Amino acid sequence: MARTVGIGIQDFEKMITNECFYVDKTDFIREWWESKDDVTLITRPRRFGKTLNMSMMEKFFSLDYAGRGELFEGLSIWENEKYRILQGTYPVLSLSFANIKENNYQDARKKICQLLAELYTDHEFLLDSEALGEGDKEFFRRITVEMDDVDAAMAIHYMSKFLYLHYGKKVIILLDEYDTPMQEAYVGGFWSEMVSFIRNMFNAAFKTNPWLERGIMTGITRVSKESIFSDLNNLEVVTTTSDKYATVFGFTEEEVFHALDECNMSAEKEQVKLWYDGFIFGSHKDIYNPWSILNVLDKKKYQTYWANTSSNGLVGKLIREGRRSIKEKFEDLLNGKNLVSSIDEQIVYNQLNGNEKAIWSLLLASGYLKVLSYESYRDIPEGAEPKYELALTNLEVKMMFQNMVRDWFSPAAEDYNDFVKAMLVDDVDAMNEYMNQVVLSTFSYFDTGNGRIENEPEIFYHGFVLGLMVDLQNRFIITSNRESGFGRYDVMLEPRNPREDNAIILEFKAFNKRRENCLEDTVQAALEQIGKKQYAAQLIARGIDQERIREYGFAFKGKTVLIEKAAGE
Repeated sequence: MARTVGIGIQDFEKMITNECFYVDKTDFIREWWESKDDVTLITRPRRFGKTLNMSMMEKFFSLDYAGRGELFEGLSIWENEKYRILQGTYPVLSLSFANIKENNYQDARKKICQLLAELYTDHEFLLDSEALGEGDKEFFRRITVEMDDVDAAMAIHYMSKFLYLHYGKKVIILLDEYDTPMQEAYVGGFWSEMVSFIRNMFNAAFKTNPWLERGIMTGITRVSKESIFSDLNNLEVVTTTSDKYATVFGFTEEEVFHALDECNMSAEKEQVKLWYDGFIFGSHKDIYNPWSILNVLDKKKYQTYWANTSSNGLVGKLIREGRRSIKEKFEDLLNGKNLVSSIDEQIVYNQLNGNEKAIWSLLLASGYLKVLSYESYRDIPEGAEPKYELALTNLEVKMMFQNMVRDWFSPAAEDYNDFVKAMLVDDVDAMNEYMNQVVLSTFSYFDTGNGRIENEPEIFYHGFVLGLMVDLQNRFIITSNRESGFGRYDVMLEPRNPREDNAIILEFKAFNKRRENCLEDTVQAALEQIGKKQYAAQLIARGIDQERIREYGFAFKGKTVLIEKAAGE
């Protein structure tokens, strides 16, 4: 009989006692313990079982769960007597920064202080311990939401001391989703303040802590060492390109197919693989996102489960506000092509604006891209960076990005849809009316906030082309020509069924006051460019009649657009 699939359960005890569907990952306990690493940082995309595994570690090691071996009976770790004896024998500090998502420094700092204060409240019994001196107890009482930065930075450090004094045993520290405040600080514009606050806390907890037995941190990204880990030279970093713990977070294909068999869904293996396979950790391929698989097992329906579980705001912002080359490569990814880039697994958040390598590195760490191949250091010149061949992870991720692009135009959804309809029926007057409404409603949405888009409208129309690709991909093969040329970005829509749809060529030009007197001059220059480059000849060579090819020039000046059709059509 198939086990009940519990959705959203992140507590190991609840998972086991409720006899919910669970894939045994308890060998991680043995693997980690025998590695003898001092402090381990493990990065994985969201919803890959990080929190559940951290809960498993807490329930296994914590003195609070001494004598609770029944939680692990029947699981792989319980087969070894050594680990049966080890269970429930260490004081454990378990914290999570997953909910530190405030949009300003004051509230984020307060939330962290509240978390630390609750940790102390949970251990108030230590105030009655004879092992603690009066100075220790005085510090204990100072840990409140209103504490100063110094006390906040030392809170985990001294709680480790208090537990050691009380139990006579060093402490295991588990910190889940350590980088959530960092990501929110970058988006919210208070990065430097948060970095300073977090760095001091991590140094005291994980580096200068004589009462630390071992520690684990999990997160989505490896924040650069210079930002918060500059003093942590005892850190073992395990990223998505590492072989270590590669199958601990996420389901292997064998585990997924076994689950489908258990749930009487054996016939769905090929479809599940199409939608949700594709994650690669180290040299281990065919890793699946647990959240998506559990939802498919429960609902028996294919859709974007993982990609829609939380905000994709940072990723969307970086692509939407990115320069031409970023959007062009993103366009290729949506078209099923690959991109080649060097990668830096240490995410430097203050370099994300316009830094392609940093952006693709973030998308890789977040699970939106996968590594198909990469160069070895021994195969490239000394001092050079190896290149990685990257692609969208799977169909679910592609659909998520398509929905994200559609959302860019949601403030002008009606006008945008009307423009597309007008273009398909060759109504130039309507195209002008609706396109200008779209630009007025969404133009600033593509800006970084520094006014750059007023002088570089291509930031908008590159995004607009992505919108056309997403919405018309079933009827047209959409390609863009990217030769050099000021402000030019031309697009070709080749009908998949030429008997039903006309081919369409769009030429975009930004107004250049040095060359043109008005938008009419700009739009004529755009139309002349189509003829000069003979784009129609490319379509004719593919068997499309000249009379079935329509050519439009688009001229941009700030938030004003003029569209004209080539004469004689």
